[in-house]
Amino acid sequence: MNALPEPAFLIVNADDYGYFRCVSQGIVEAATRGIVTATGVFANAERFDEDVPALRDCAALDAGVHLNLTDGRPLTADMRASLGRWGGRFPGKFTMARAVTMGSVRVHEVAAEWRAQIERCLDAGLKLQFLNSHEHIHMLPVLFTLVQAFAEEYQIPHVRLASADLRRYRGGGALLRGAIIGALAALARRRATQTVARFLGLEASGKLSLADLDAVTSDLQPGTVYELMCHPGRFDRAEVTDPRLLRYHDWQGELATLTDPRAKALLAERGIRLVGYRDLQVSNERLVLRAGARGVPA
Repeated sequence: MNALPEPAFLIVNADDYGYFRCVSQGIVEAATRGIVTATGVFANAERFDEDVPALRDCAALDAGVHLNLTDGRPLTADMRASLGRWGGRFPGKFTMARAVTMGSVRVHEVAAEWRAQIERCLDAGLKLQFLNSHEHIHMLPVLFTLVQAFAEEYQIPHVRLASADLRRYRGGGALLRGAIIGALAALARRRATQTVARFLGLEASGKLSLADLDAVTSDLQPGTVYELMCHPGRFDRAEVTDPRLLRYHDWQGELATLTDPRAKALLAERGIRLVGYRDLQVSNERLVLRAGARGVPA
């Protein structure tokens, strides 16, 4: 009797838990009704304490820290003081990347801030499975090294290594952003000390459709673990007022995609198994399913 072909494995990871109350609600819905299996937490969110209980109670979701340097108010006084020219708040991603690279924001200040963000999540009772960052700021070489050190120190088993498929980009600005991430990914791979899932979803970031899901999962390799980044959520006009966010994000549209029965059917048809980070272990420098993982005999 011929053995069944080994499936590809897919983590569907929703960024931005805690960004807004409506986004957090949508992420939980995308896990309980759809295909989302993990989410990264904004630890410096204003309503962190109010939003965390729903995540703790959602057995379908793995939690990680969505390390932040580019949105909102820092947790640490030293970082707020360092950002005095921006009113003690994080500036945009390009401004912050330049400040870190040029040394006007020092790495030890970033380390203290990110330590506070990780420990706030741990103190809230979250079992942390991974680290990534808002707007991929951790892909800067000096910060990627820092994140790996934190993963080792806190025994957090997975770190996102973002990458880009330039064939899928449309438009000059998007292509430039993809090229930057691609260059940073090449540098990060040389420094990587962990085995990482293969990254998907940057090209459709903010507006993942069923057509995008179809395209991005069309050629997944058997036995390989992939991470699909997504941004589902509910939309509340009273909460979300920044026009830049509204141009980038279609939270409701992504929620519709990720809870559409056709999404789950598409993955099943292609032999793609949904997993979480909790289901994985490293064997011979490869990510594989651990005994007792979902759908796997103990």
